[in-house]
Amino acid sequence: MAGSFIRRATKAVIVSINLFVAFIFLLACLTPYLPTSTWWILGFTGLTVPYAIVILFFFVIFWLIVKPKLALISIVVLCIGWQQIGVIAAVKPGPMLSERKRENHIRVIDWNIQSFNGLSKKILVKKQIRKDIASGILLLEPDVICLQEFNSSEVGGAQTNNIALFKKRYKYFYFSKDYTRNDGTYQSGCIIFSKYQIIDSGKIKFPVAESLIYVDILKGADTIRIFNTHLQSFKFKQNDYSDIEKIKEQDAKTIDASMNLFNKMGQAFKRRGPQSELVKKAIHASPYPSIICGDFNDVPNSYTYFTIRGNWNDAFLQKGFGIGTSFISLAPTLRIDYILASQAFDIVTFDMIDEGLSDHVMLVSDVQLKK
Repeated sequence: MAGSFIRRATKAVIVSINLFVAFIFLLACLTPYLPTSTWWILGFTGLTVPYAIVILFFFVIFWLIVKPKLALISIVVLCIGWQQIGVIAAVKPGPMLSERKRENHIRVIDWNIQSFNGLSKKILVKKQIRKDIASGILLLEPDVICLQEFNSSEVGGAQTNNIALFKKRYKYFYFSKDYTRNDGTYQSGCIIFSKYQIIDSGKIKFPVAESLIYVDILKGADTIRIFNTHLQSFKFKQNDYSDIEKIKEQDAKTIDASMNLFNKMGQAFKRRGPQSELVKKAIHASPYPSIICGDFNDVPNSYTYFTIRGNWNDAFLQKGFGIGTSFISLAPTLRIDYILASQAFDIVTFDMIDEGLSDHVMLVSDVQLKK
């Protein structure tokens, strides 16, 4: 009798967990359609999607062994959320990225370089970071370079003029200059360098965060528009990372730490919604074949991603492999950096390169205009 009760209770608990995970996953499936300016709470569910998918697949296998009928719960939910599953991982590895590209290809690099701060705390290493970042980029001989959290100063000579690291080989560039730092001596923002002549440029300033900028480049007889942006981040500071550790360790201040992070993340979700709508309006109004690069600060299962991407080609999904983690500081599932190309392009290659010089990895893609 007691054994029968325990079995029923155990089954009820497992079914309840299965239903709870299924419910969270279904909520996450709504995120592409509901603006986070209002439905910001759903932004949190998007972060759980990779884990929810793994758990739901586990339940499919478990119930097929124990009680096959109950496997339908997870199977039906996974079928409903197939769109979410499709943007989590890439399974179409393209040809290997070579140092030299074909003449008719355009090589694009996207990288949030973390203000040249690097990951090391050693002063001598930090001083070398700026040159190492530039060398890593120049080695790949890109045609277009899109960088976020870029800074430069004309005060202090060669040690602070970071534009000069690229200018010898890329005389065409456009810098958003969104912020000043160090008492106004440094300018900071997004920047685009191009081997090809820039015939027009502009920016759309967000109320908060770096701007959306664009340049029109001339490659042969073709005009191509390149966008670069950096959307609202969670703006975690050192004390916020300490709060994360408190939560992991179940510290006595866990509740306060959790609320602090919850509020910061909620504010970022609210701001990224309108920002993504501005980006969508700008890129889809482009009169030319276009590419957008940037740190969207949001995962593929988000309103931000689906709003901006539309029917554009995600270079990672087209020619990448794996889950594409691009931000390495918080969790192993955060793909928040993107190269997206309009339907006028074919994606030829894609790679992610971790130079160990930033908390983001470098994205590299060769694209080609369709004939």
